[in-house]
Amino acid sequence: MSGRIAFQGELGAYSHQACRESRPDMEAVPCATFEEVIERTRSGDVDLGMLAVENSTYGRVADVHRLLPQSGLHIIDEAFVRVHINLLAVKGTALADVRRVRCMSILLGQCGTFLKDNNLATLNWTDNAAAARAVAELADPAEGALASELAGEIYGLDVLARQIEDQSNNTTRFLVMSRAPDLSRRADHMMTTFIFRVRNIPAALYKAMGGFATNSVNMTKLESYMVSGSFTATEFYADIEGHPDDANVKLAMDELAYFTSQFEVLGVYPADRKRG
Repeated sequence: MSGRIAFQGELGAYSHQACRESRPDMEAVPCATFEEVIERTRSGDVDLGMLAVENSTYGRVADVHRLLPQSGLHIIDEAFVRVHINLLAVKGTALADVRRVRCMSILLGQCGTFLKDNNLATLNWTDNAAAARAVAELADPAEGALASELAGEIYGLDVLARQIEDQSNNTTRFLVMSRAPDLSRRADHMMTTFIFRVRNIPAALYKAMGGFATNSVNMTKLESYMVSGSFTATEFYADIEGHPDDANVKLAMDELAYFTSQFEVLGVYPADRKRG
């Protein structure tokens, strides 16, 4: 499909990479915040939104879980992006010339061995793609950036070292958001995401979850978060394998509904082929 897809970050960010890999025929539109991605998608300014939800090393992106239920949008796909960290510098620079690198602090902790081995000083930056752009503007061989190869391509930088991350499996999961739901069965392996709030009765959560176990429905994620800053109002976010029309999923959700005061399906979508 053609059209526009919004993402949080600058051109060359890993979210931009997710857009390119998941929707290569769409124009990727950078946004400053997750809220802007949601609003531009909801308003129709763009066709889809790409939101990061969790990283295999650092866990969930808390803001997104808070925003999703109130977004008015629907999950229609997921995208797993392998986060490869690369050292970028101005063209013609040798690795020995670089004295300092800049990037978001979250990346610094993922490539400590490389930084130590090459005696590189670090500088925290607000955005990895923005760090690459700043290095291009400085045009100083002593300054480098840690970012995606896509960022190097966009800002005209050389890749001095590829895939320098300490962990070889660092992956970020993204959700593709749309104004309209798509509940069709588009693949053999489907995922369903929903939120719920349990009734105020003893062992409600335990009983609500029982239907998934007895009906052999695999729940791949269950997370809780407070609602409106209250310690007594807790909402749960869940991902399960299967489609709501599957007989076992229907039975599990019927049992869940009995013990919940609120239940909403956020999306039904094909499992990404990179899902383990």
